[in-house]
Amino acid sequence: MTTWLRNARLLDGSSTDVGLADGAVAVVGPAAAVPGDDVVDLTGYLLTPSFVEPHAHLDKALTVSRAHNLTGDLLGAIAVMSEIAGGFDHKDYVARAEAALRLHLAYGTTTIRTHVNVGGDFGMRALAALVEVRERWRGLLDLELVALVAHPIRGQAGRDLRQALAEGADVAGGCPHLDPEPTAAVRICLDIAGDFGVPTDLHTDETLNPSMLTLETMADYMLDTAYEHAVTASHCVSLGVQTPSVQRRVSEKVAAAGMSVVTLPQTNLYLQGREHPTATPRGLTAVHALRGAGVTLAAGGDNLRDAFHPVGRGDALEVGALLVTAGHLGVRDAIDSLTTGARAALGREPVSVAAGSPADLVAVRAADANDLLGAASPDRIVWKAGRQVSRTTVHTDYISPSPLEVSA
Repeated sequence: MTTWLRNARLLDGSSTDVGLADGAVAVVGPAAAVPGDDVVDLTGYLLTPSFVEPHAHLDKALTVSRAHNLTGDLLGAIAVMSEIAGGFDHKDYVARAEAALRLHLAYGTTTIRTHVNVGGDFGMRALAALVEVRERWRGLLDLELVALVAHPIRGQAGRDLRQALAEGADVAGGCPHLDPEPTAAVRICLDIAGDFGVPTDLHTDETLNPSMLTLETMADYMLDTAYEHAVTASHCVSLGVQTPSVQRRVSEKVAAAGMSVVTLPQTNLYLQGREHPTATPRGLTAVHALRGAGVTLAAGGDNLRDAFHPVGRGDALEVGALLVTAGHLGVRDAIDSLTTGARAALGREPVSVAAGSPADLVAVRAADANDLLGAASPDRIVWKAGRQVSRTTVHTDYISPSPLEVSA
């Protein structure tokens, strides 16, 4: 049986029918429906590859009412989350993670990479819960787990990282810029990931301090060792405050190393720059220098209503709109960072509205790309591997204004 999506408008402005079968896009062209086929009328909708969340924290999601960040900055958020970590049990982790997944899925995200704190105050409790969630949601949404270890990495944290990878984490993670030995931390994380044959995704230079530039350390190490495994650098805030020449130099190294960068405008705009009451920096990475050098750039929501970012909908289009407003990206480039760029950063198979592509799609009520990102209508239909997994319908009733009286 084929599912036919009739009258779908695409990002290039064209309209077409799209047939889905066996988890893939089977045909793009006039529908040839037969009895038994499922037909969905997409008149008024724009059809695009579904969104990818390349950097979430599902273990912390939806805890803002429990954790008040007194300073409002990164270290304040880390401190308060550590204070309340002992109150999170398996059931709590699962319930909050699944509530967050439902939000993401309803808005059209079908692939999520989430960082999970392991070791220290957190132990392996969150990881065990998220492994369970990953398996339960398999087929509805792809969930990838990054083991986010504390520091110093030379001590127990390094052992925690190995344990987490052995117990079900998919990706090695950490925060080298917070380590007392940032350069060593980069190398140890990459070496451990190499031992397990898994990708690495590091919280990188989440600071406005221009002297902290472990992004370049990562690129140099990969180039010097001909490192073979996928590496993603998330945040990379300090690159945004470098001189143009430094931005170009580092971006070219990152491109040569084959690294991907994830920018996280929501959380970084919230946490960064509080020590600058005037001419406050935007706290974003150098998106234009990175794109100019050919680096794969993805954009993510990061934290969802917790001490690191107290608001947010779990909607990728909210992130994309911030990249236009605060990052000065064009609308199509911003959308690309939520779809094509994000999939590439995670090493996922490309998705497009073309025959043979995986049928991971979202239809949003919108007239064109500008309307898609600008209005971000919650009226959406979501398919995972050709199966409709979510539908949100919005209906609004208006009271009409009174007619004007026309004087004689």
